[in-house]
Formats: sequence, structure tokens, C-alpha cells
Amino acid sequence: MLANHRFVMAIDQGTTSSRVIIFDENGDIHSQAGAEFAQHYPHPGWVEHDAGEIWRVTQSVMDQALEAGQLEASQLAAIGITNQRETVVLWDRTTGEPVHRAIVWQDRRTANLCRELREEGLEPDWQQRTGLLIDPYFSATKVAWLLAQDNDLRARAEAGEIAFGTIDSWLVWKLTGGRKHVTDITNASRTLLYNIRDCQWEKCILQRLDIPEAILPTVVPSSAIIAETDPVLFHGQAIPIAGIAGDQQAALFGQACIRKGLAKNTYGTGSFVLFHTGTKPILSRQRMLTTVAWQLGNESVEYALEGAIFITGATIQWLRDGLGIIQTAADSETLARSIENNDGVYFVPALTGMGAPHWTPDARGLLCGLTRGTTKAHIARAALESIAYQTADVIDAMCQEAGIGLTELRADGGASLNSFLMQFQADILNVPVDVPVINETTALGAALLAGLAVGIWPDRQTLADRWKLDHRYEPGMSANQRQQLRNGWNTALHRTLQT
Repeated sequence: MLANHRFVMAIDQGTTSSRVIIFDENGDIHSQAGAEFAQHYPHPGWVEHDAGEIWRVTQSVMDQALEAGQLEASQLAAIGITNQRETVVLWDRTTGEPVHRAIVWQDRRTANLCRELREEGLEPDWQQRTGLLIDPYFSATKVAWLLAQDNDLRARAEAGEIAFGTIDSWLVWKLTGGRKHVTDITNASRTLLYNIRDCQWEKCILQRLDIPEAILPTVVPSSAIIAETDPVLFHGQAIPIAGIAGDQQAALFGQACIRKGLAKNTYGTGSFVLFHTGTKPILSRQRMLTTVAWQLGNESVEYALEGAIFITGATIQWLRDGLGIIQTAADSETLARSIENNDGVYFVPALTGMGAPHWTPDARGLLCGLTRGTTKAHIARAALESIAYQTADVIDAMCQEAGIGLTELRADGGASLNSFLMQFQADILNVPVDVPVINETTALGAALLAGLAVGIWPDRQTLADRWKLDHRYEPGMSANQRQQLRNGWNTALHRTLQT
């Protein structure tokens, strides 16, 4: 029977690991595999990856996922890709090798350049064109920095010998044996180089940053047959690559937020709230991001408002690896539940600056309200609560922008498995928080986009009907307690932003 089934492989290339999940025709997980790769921190505020290592790890976990599912490559109907966004790779078109380590979305080395651009008064115009703010988070200034460091590299780039791409581009290049240099429209919309209204690379920004057009990939839809894999990779099989989306847009699709007014938050290394706004972009006045949600084949481009929070799940990693007060992420919940309240202890995790809705790249973290009675339990609880506070700040601003009140929040990502955090999030927002049966919504979204393109699923409504609720967290906190807690958070946040 298994041989008659068609499966979709989703490559989920994240900030700390590459994972592959194979889904069946019902949209259920059939098999999976994953592995971490090295993080490089050459200077304070700098974060880099070895793109070659990312590809090698991805290759390995593709094979492992097929083996775990006892599948042959011939049973794969399509491959979907979802990826860490904004991370920049430059590689040699001839050798297919990176010319520098990838500069990761978390990297802040271009803060001074971004400040100069804002001081020139460019941000309002660039925001109008790209939907984004001028910040080191996005790809554009990372590319400019790389080219500015090496005159020979710039000359090669201008001659068309160098290719630029976000991680999706890099993976497609390697999967196709160097035959396709593309990016999908969602990833293009995160570079600060792409006009999301006209749907083309923005020449005035390229000129200001001295980035040659010759290095840019071709922009393709999120759901379409884009290319076929090099047969060498899968024992002679050429498999359609039919879906690509940045991780947060893929999660929005995987959460079945397919119509205007639906929202999700992915609790990963950072947290990302996306609010579907329909086929017309809404320009934010409160420093939210306007981004492409997806484009399905030749249909109209759809948009979302996004609030990007830099450090959430990474806060728990810091408790484990930096402070050593927990051994596993689950320990944070145990510690948080061991005390009745936060006793006035707040943590503002501005470990790589502050994202939405503040966008203060130079902000630094703050732990306040400490007394002789403060324990590691208070710090763990403050860290978890900080995730919910930051999310609430973003959603408040987003609802004002869209003119629509939030009625529920769909949650996914690793921290959505933390029941303390999810209940606290519902209490602070005063709306239900829904966690789906399939928590791997990022990979699921990539698989659904690919499956749509090759006809495994007939339409998006079919996919929405398959979305299944696992647990709903209902708010139970009094309005007075909620306000007191948010007042304490706002005081701590104000101190952080003033330093």
C-alpha cells in the first residue's frame, strides 16, 4: 500500500538546525530527521553560519528522513522549502562554493550603516517601497557590508561571477546542481531590496547601497513547480521543487490563516506574529513590518503585517547555555511553576537589540526588581513571561494598524509546548491561544505549498478544513492583575529603551 501513496518532503532550514519532515497525503507526518550545525560569533553582535555545512547537514537529513520512513525517492511527489529568512549567502557561480560565511538575520554589524541611512531620511521612502524598516535585521545592508570589505569580490559581483541569495536560494542552487538561481517572493520581500507593490527589485535602493543587479536571483511564486532536483542527489530521480516560503510565512500557511484577519505567532529562536491583511499591503505607522504572505501560482500576491521579536526562545537557550540555571528547556516551566508570582522581577531580553514595535538595535538586556529573596526560579519565570509581554506589545500595535480586534491567536514553534507560557500568553492578551495537533507548522506550510502546486491537494480551503486543534488556552486572569503585570513590564521596558 505504501508504494501507492504520494509524499511531500519539506526541508525546514532553521537558525540552529536543518530538519526534514515527510508528510503523507493527509497532511500527517510520516517521518522526519534533523541535525544541528555550528553557530559562529566572531565579534560581539556578529552571528555567522557556514553555508557549506548547512548544505551538508541538509543533504544528510534528507537521506535520513527517507530511510526513517522506509521510502524511495520515487515516492516523493514534490519538495517544499522553508528557511530562516534575511540570512545572506554569497557564492561563486562557477565553483558553487560560498565566498564568505553566511551572515545571519540576528547579526547586528551593520547598525552604524543603518543609522546613517536613517539619518539621510531614507526610511519613509524605503518603507513605502519594501514594507520594511531600515535595520541590520534585513539582508540589504549585510550584502552591502560584504561587498564593501573586498574590492576583488565587488568586481567579481559586478561581472556576474557571484550569486546572492537567502537560504532558500542557496538550497535550490545546490538541489538543482547549480542550474537555478531563484528566490520566492516571500523571501525577496525580506531583503529590503524588493518593491512589494510593484513586485520587482528596487533599483534606487540597489544603487544607494552599491549592490549590482547581476548578483540577484529571479523571483518566483511561493507555490509553483520551480525546478527539478539534480538526479544525482536522489539515485536518478528528478523531484519537483514546488513550494518555497520564508519560515514565518510558511507557518502562517501551515496554521491555515488563509484569509484576512487571521493571525499566528511562532515561538522559535525569535517570535514572529503574522496577521493576514488580504491582497493589499497595509503600510504600518507603528513600526510593524508589511510583508508578502505568499503568492500561489499566478494568483494575486497576498500580504501580512508582521511583528518580529528578536529574542524569545533564545532566552531559554541563554538560561541553559549562558547562565547554567537549567539543563533542558522543560526545566524553565518547572521552575516558573515553583513560585506563585514573579515577585516584581522582570527581564527584558534585548540581547541583540529590540525588534517590533520598538526597533532599537542598540538596546541591551535588563534584569530588574531583584531582592535577596530572588532565586533562579524568579529569573526563569521572568524569562518566560518576557516572551508573552513582547508578543502582547506587538499584537496591540498590530490590531490598531489593521483596525481589527484579535479574537484568537494560533501558536506554534517549540515554546508553544510550554503550557505555563501559553496560559500566561492567553491571560496577558485576554484572548484564547490555540495550539494545533501538528506543531511543525513551518514545515507543514512548505509541504502544503508544494503539494498544492503538484495537485496533491485541490485548493486552500481543503487545507484549512484539515487544520486540527490540540489545545485551547482560555484567559483566566483578572483585568486588574493583568494591568499590574503589564505596568511592571512597561516600566522595565522603558528603562531598557532609555539606556
